[in-house]
Amino acid sequence: MDKNLGTIIKIKQDGMIKAFEQNNMQITFVDNFEQLHNYLKKYLCNHKTVALGGSMTLFETGVIDLIHQSDVLLHDRYQEGLEREQMQEIFRKAFTSDLFITSTNALTTNGCLYNVDGNGNRVAAMIYGPKEVVVIAGKNKIFDSEEEAINHIKSISAPANAVRLNKKTPCTKTGTCMNCLSADRICSSYVKLGYQGNINRIKIVIVDQDLGY
Repeated sequence: MDKNLGTIIKIKQDGMIKAFEQNNMQITFVDNFEQLHNYLKKYLCNHKTVALGGSMTLFETGVIDLIHQSDVLLHDRYQEGLEREQMQEIFRKAFTSDLFITSTNALTTNGCLYNVDGNGNRVAAMIYGPKEVVVIAGKNKIFDSEEEAINHIKSISAPANAVRLNKKTPCTKTGTCMNCLSADRICSSYVKLGYQGNINRIKIVIVDQDLGY
């Protein structure tokens, strides 16, 4: 990397570290998946109970495989053959887990996380319940303003996830949120996480790659 560009990136990262610290959240920047895995190994140990938020990023980074290889008890939402009630029970177990690992739809340089959920189980667990929350995201999820973050969610995150989940919503045709009343709508709860009363319960890891939606 060009030294001058590296200097600017470091300045911006330092600014984000300070902003999230002011909101009682911890943010770490890593260069690659190996560094990410080494970071996570500090938490994936000692028979901890672990739950997951729905996320393509966790698959792309190999985090799902890492969890399966670790000394933890995983409440696995991705195991085959789950019926609806079994899935709902796994979602509920997340609230009493030691560790909740998920991604985020967007985050801003002033220290906030932005997410939209259909069922609400992911954002609910981020807000309250698990003892610790680790949020993993690519650098493509970083935005300078709340407006940009929400626009990303409406024009990228929600439509792409609706396509992935085979939902019959207008956004799968138009490529952007239409604020629909479809039975298949997956954007029911918009949540902004700012200042946290529980210091460093939420830890964010940014990987120097474009990941997820």
